[in-house]
Order: sequence, then C-alpha cells, then structure tokens
Amino acid sequence: MLENYLKIAFRNLLRNKGFSIINISGLAVGMASALLILLWIYNEVGYDRFHTNEEYLYHAWNRGTFDGKLQCWDNTPKILGPTLKEEYPEVANVSRQYSRWFVTKVGEKKLSNEALITDASFLQMFDFPMLQGDPKTALNSLYSIVVTEKMAKKMFDTENALNKVITIDKDNFTVTGILKDLPTNTVFHFDYILPWQYLKKTGDDDDSWGNNSVKTFVQLKPNVNPAILAEKIKGITMKHSAGREDHEVFLHPISKWHLYSNFTNGEISGGRIAIVRLFGIIAAFILLIACINFMNLSTARSEKRAKEVGIRKTAGANKGLLMGQFIGESILIAMIAGIIALLLVAIALPAFNTLISKELEFPYNSVYFWIATLLFVIFTGIIAGSYPAFFLSSFQPIAILKGTFKRTNAVLSPRKVLVVLQFSFAITLIISTLIVVQQIRYAQNRDAGYDRGQVVYHWLTGDIDKNYRQIRSELISSGIASSVTKTASPLSFGNSDTWGVDWQGKNKGEKLDFDRFTEDEGLVKTAGLQLIAGRDMDLTKYPSDSGAMILNESAARVMGFKEPIGQIVKDGDVPYQVVGVIKDFLIGSPYDHARPMIIEGAKSYFNVIHMKFNAAKSTEANLKATESIFRKYNPDYPFEYHFVDADYTLKFEDTQQVATLTGLFAGLTIFISCLGLFGLAAYMAENRIKEIGVRKVLGASVMSITTLLSREFLILVLVAIVIATPIAWLAMDTWLNDFSYRISMQWWVFALAGALAVVVSLLTVSYQAVRAALLDPVKSLRSE
Repeated sequence: MLENYLKIAFRNLLRNKGFSIINISGLAVGMASALLILLWIYNEVGYDRFHTNEEYLYHAWNRGTFDGKLQCWDNTPKILGPTLKEEYPEVANVSRQYSRWFVTKVGEKKLSNEALITDASFLQMFDFPMLQGDPKTALNSLYSIVVTEKMAKKMFDTENALNKVITIDKDNFTVTGILKDLPTNTVFHFDYILPWQYLKKTGDDDDSWGNNSVKTFVQLKPNVNPAILAEKIKGITMKHSAGREDHEVFLHPISKWHLYSNFTNGEISGGRIAIVRLFGIIAAFILLIACINFMNLSTARSEKRAKEVGIRKTAGANKGLLMGQFIGESILIAMIAGIIALLLVAIALPAFNTLISKELEFPYNSVYFWIATLLFVIFTGIIAGSYPAFFLSSFQPIAILKGTFKRTNAVLSPRKVLVVLQFSFAITLIISTLIVVQQIRYAQNRDAGYDRGQVVYHWLTGDIDKNYRQIRSELISSGIASSVTKTASPLSFGNSDTWGVDWQGKNKGEKLDFDRFTEDEGLVKTAGLQLIAGRDMDLTKYPSDSGAMILNESAARVMGFKEPIGQIVKDGDVPYQVVGVIKDFLIGSPYDHARPMIIEGAKSYFNVIHMKFNAAKSTEANLKATESIFRKYNPDYPFEYHFVDADYTLKFEDTQQVATLTGLFAGLTIFISCLGLFGLAAYMAENRIKEIGVRKVLGASVMSITTLLSREFLILVLVAIVIATPIAWLAMDTWLNDFSYRISMQWWVFALAGALAVVVSLLTVSYQAVRAALLDPVKSLRSE
C-alpha cells in the first residue's frame, strides 16, 4: 500500500508540473528562510554556553543611584576580584578582564592587536581550547603570552609559534600557549592574552574602590546558592571604601550575559533577547505562511482529486486512511522542498554571514543537526498537509459523483482567512521595516554637535606622546592639518564617566553622573564644536589652561550656574576652572539624549591625537604626508589612522542590520504570500468557470470579469491592512520606546505599506483573472 501511495504521489507531481513547482518552491523558500533565521538564533542563544563551568560562572556588576535613578554598570574596581576570592569561601575562582591594544612586533613585522590582560585563572574558568601549551601554567610568568591561531599565523606565518618571542613596548614575551580561534558566539574578543602581572608592571593596577575600570568574572563552588552569596557581597564596596562608594555589587549569570544586558531601575529589562524573539516570530510566521501557501494551492486543485477520493471511499477506505495518504504526500513534497532549502541555505549562507557580520555554518558533522532537520521537515509537511488532508478526506462519495460537493461563494472560508493572515503579517513587516529605516535616518541626520568631516585620529602609540609637540608643529606648518588636539578618547565614543564632580552650590548627597572628556588645547577648532560662552583652551596664551575645564550646556544647566565662566569645579580632589561652555555634542548613542559632560585640561590624561585635515588638499595626499611625519617621530610603530565619521557610522550598524533583515524577510513573506494568493485565484477561477462563461455569453467584457474576480481578493487585502495596522503600530511604538531620541510614527507609512500590498496583490491576481476572462465561453460551458 505504501508503494502504491508513493506511485500516486509522484504521478500527481509529474502530472501537474506547474502546480508542483510552485508548491515546492514556496515551501523551499519558506523553509530556507526559517533555517537561516534559526541558525542565527542558535548562535545567539549559544553565547558562552559551551563552557564546562557554565552553571557556576557569573559576571560581577554594580548597582547604584545616579540622577535619581537606580542604574547598573558592568565595570568594577580592580581590587574587587581578589577581595571576593579572599573573603568569601563560596568563590572558587575569579578573573579580571582589561582590554587594550598594543603594537606587537616580530622582526620587521609590526601589527596592532587586541590584548586581554587577565588573571592566570581565566584559562581554567573558561573553555577556550588550547592547542599547544598548558592552561594551568601558561600565564604564570610576567612575560608569558598566549596567542590565538590567527594571531600566530599573522605574526609568524605558522601556527607552530610555541616558545617564540613577541615584542610589546620593548618588552619581550615568550609564547607559552596557542588557543584555538575564538568562536563567534562569545562575549570575549582578543588576539592574545597577557598576565595580570604585566598591568602591575606598567603601573596601571590600583587598589581604588572608586575606579571602575575592569570586568570581574566569578566562578562559584558547586552547591553554592548564588542568591545567598549575592546578599552577602552586595555591600562589599561600601565596606572597603568606608562608605565613600555607596553602590552595590551583584552577580549576573553567564546564561544572560549576551541576551539580557539592559537594566531598568536595577532589574533586568531585556536586551538583545528582544531581537532574538522578534526574528523567532518572523521565522515561525514565514514557515507558517509557506505552509498556508501549500494549503491554498492544494485545496485550489481539490477538484482534480475529488473522484479519486470518492472511488477510494466507495472501495472501503476510511477518512483516517485517506488523511494519512494526503499527509504522507505533503511530507514527501516537504522532503523535496527540504533538500532544495538546504541547497538554498548553503548558497545563501556566505552572503547572509556578510550581512549579519558572523560566521554561521551548518554543523554537518552533528547527528543531532540531521535529526533536528528531519524533524523540522516532517513537522513542516504535517502542518502544510493537515488542512488539505482534512479537507479532501471529508468529501462525501455521493456528492463527489454528483458534482455537488463544491461551495464556491462562501463569504468566509478557511482559504480566505489564511490569505488574510498571510498578508497581515507581510504588511506588518513592511510597516516595521519602513519605521526602522525612518528611525535610523532620523538619528543619522541629527546634529551631532561637531564636524566629523576630515577629522582623523591616531592612538598615542610608542613615542608619539613624547614627540607630540614636533608632530603637531609639522602637521600645521606644512598645511596638512589646520588643528591638532590630544584627547583621552576618540570623538566618536567616550570611555570615561565620573560621579565625583563637585562645585559650589551642589546639593549635598546629590549623586550625578557626568561624561568625562579631555583635551590639551584646540578641541573646539579641531572638532568644530560650537562655543556658547567663554573660550577654548590655549596653552600658548594661557599656560594655566592645564587646569581649565569646559562644560557642555547640559552640565552647565545641571550645575545651575548663571555665570559658569570662572567657576571652580572639582573632579574628585582635582580643581578645574571653567573657561568655556559648548553646545552639547554626542559621544554616546545617537539614539539617546546628550548627557552632562566635563572636558578637562592637560592635568588629565591622553590616549589619542586628533587631526583636522586641510580640506584644500586631497585626503590621500594628507594621509601620505601625515604617515611620513609619524614614521619620522615614531619609527617603531605602524601608522594606523581612523576616520571619526567612519566610527560614527558604526553606531548604526546593529539597527541597520535589523532593518535590512526585516526588509529581506518582508520581501520573502510577500513573495510566498503572493504564491498563496495565486493559488486562491486559480481556485476561484476554476470553480467559477461556468459562471464566467455565462457572463461572457450575456455580453460581459473582459474588464468587467477581471474586476469581478479581482474585487474579492482586494477585499481580503484591505481586511489584512485593517488587521496589520494596529498590530504594527503597537509593536513599533514599543520598539521606539527604547530610544530617547525617536521619531513620531506618521500615517503615510501605514498608507504606503497598504498601497504596496494592494498593488502587489492585484498584479498577482490579474494574471489568473485575465486568463479566466479571455477563456472561450464555448469551451468553459462544454467542460461541464
């Protein structure tokens, strides 16, 4: 019997080639889309879930009240880790993470690479496979270095780099271990690891409980209750700072590091999990729409199999047997579509990886993957074939043989409901895409408060800081740059904030957080900042400007100064005199409001040199001349420049990715939905063929018949628009609430999405409608 069913299934596929191609292609595209999304979701939810100690690993966070709000942040004092290990027996291990870029040298090869400076326990706490070396001893020596495979190849042109020497800042390090390249689904990013002792050697380690500058990871012992331990350690900072620091410490489990990183009022409020859920829903609906498409196409051709059902029932087949046959056929079609879907995914995966900036791959060697894929295909076949199987097996033999089993003019039918569902989801995705794109452009067109054009920065590597005066002088005198300034961080992002700011008139006990920026002089000119009051720093005219400060307008407003110029503001115990006030400029997210900011003078510290290039010369000529000067004064280090505007563009990368993916899958949803609409149009035309013939005999024109057939589909799409509009508005309003700087949704976005859906659906339906209208009425009437 099974052999007979297979023969019938293949014969039906071959007999109706056009129908089969549409059916299989719709399922294949839907399954391929869902598989791509599921691969991405699998990667996202698997972040750092591969560590053996996963159950016991936590990230120490801080929680404190600033600006009247309970806030959380993930940087901690350097002393926290050792103190936790020493004072709490529940703690098995701790490791601190301090990231920094160094120029690594091997012979004449000089490359900038990212270092992870951490405790020796890091390699025991986390499972990053070591190909060569001993993880227990690899970081025991001050001048030991553990590199990744990729780093080894870059520096030595071979993976066999064990015991070879790498020079960093004139210190020679011996390679004591080689790690397998890091997976893409980890929060850790580094090219090599240096021992924590090196931070002590460079003078960057400290015991201050007020300097939150590193990440601290904690491994608990088995059977330790993390909630009880969290209660014990929450006051550790207050205890050791004698109350000067009044924030709490809490533990964030490894399972939530990547997906749950947003906090509101001190509690987890979501994070990237919202995007994962969004695309999970999209994957489910795309697969459902592909199945609906299959249902519509199958039921649209139901008349072709009605007599087969009647004869089988007359011969003694029951409903369950027939349902099994039809579901078996749909699983067979799903199998074929599944094979095609896997091929489509294999072809599309490289481009998809480029789009999402990941390296997803099929786990071909995993038995579980193939079992999951088989279950996925079978599940798809059952879902797609369930309604057609129930529909076809319900035909009554007498009604079939008499030809009276059809109901062609039902106001509400399952097929119409399914098409409305398809287009409702498609229109929701279109609206969402348009609004996400609008929000991105709104933020991109925002006045950032500074001029990003022709501003280049370079980290203060090697001897740049020592020879800064000569470098600055040559850049300006040669006409390469109009202005040069040293700062603590690039203009495009900040790396420091402080709540230790004090001034005359500040409310005692008030705790406010300020962004902290620095400059030596000339920042207003270099960055094109807008002065509201006072002046910029100028060490030539005003040598005392090393102790000067500039406020942004938000900081001046918070401090309540009527006349800010000349006021004394302290950062910790260091006093600064305010010499200027500037308009707010953005160093954080372009979707958030600018925060209060203080810009400190040369008493502070510097890591970056900014150059405003001369616009009269080409960028290429300016870069070439600048490189020559840098090589003259910093010969042992490569010239590695960065454009501020390019860095600023990266701030939109994640949101742009969401917009692109949503748009892509919205297009695929429309495509699959149109196949379903095509199937329904075929069904309607087939079942009204006699009516159309009679109308033509009575004088109806092709246009009137086309309009008659198209009107019903147009109504379905209009119903879908009515359903999708409030759903899309609610969803996008919720999404936009995450942004302080956001658009207001406009009515025309919803109208445009609806109009697009109407046009696409009419174009899809018109083929079947015109084809039916052009049919010779003699042939259509003779067919019955």
